[in-house]
Amino acid sequence: MLPWGTSMVVVFVALAVAYSVSLVGAYVVFWRPRRLSRGATGENVVSAMSGDEIVANPSFVATRTVTMRARPEHIYPWIIQMGVGRAGWYGYDWLNNFGRPSAWGLVPHLQQPEVGDLIPMSPRGKRGMWIKELETNRRMLWWDKRGNMTWLWEIQPIDEDRSRLVTRVRIKYHWLSPATVFNLLVKLLDWPMMRTSMLGIKRRAEATAPRP
Repeated sequence: MLPWGTSMVVVFVALAVAYSVSLVGAYVVFWRPRRLSRGATGENVVSAMSGDEIVANPSFVATRTVTMRARPEHIYPWIIQMGVGRAGWYGYDWLNNFGRPSAWGLVPHLQQPEVGDLIPMSPRGKRGMWIKELETNRRMLWWDKRGNMTWLWEIQPIDEDRSRLVTRVRIKYHWLSPATVFNLLVKLLDWPMMRTSMLGIKRRAEATAPRP
């Protein structure tokens, strides 16, 4: 029979483990799936989108949407100029833009992107993702050139005055690759950074879109 003090320690540890397991279970079952599809309908989550075929059997998939009172042509210019050393990410500048303020206006020389252009994500702007597909006022697809990660931005018109911005990230992990560290960081920070970025686009697009 264990001494009283030892028994209490064992009980405390058992309760702490049970509590931790319940928190992890709640995160996996309830909280995480909602964060991976924030704002998206069931149709948005399961429907095929451009670039899905590039990353086979992804380890991580997140689809999110934001509705804006703006037409696609008023949203698209803000998306195509994003990136470190460019217009920024319209979100947590101290975190994902290395302290540089994101632009509040359109940058003319960034309004002519081409397939193959680099979207910089590193402090010096040398690393990031490349433009895989472009469709003016409709979509922009980035990828890593290896088929392990894609990042899609798609604008879906709703009516004459409103549009839905949908973003989808697909990642396949290779645990022995140095890029895995970056991918895991993306996974951990994906929800808050994506949410603030999309809301930043919403504020800018709605502020500059003409009102009927």
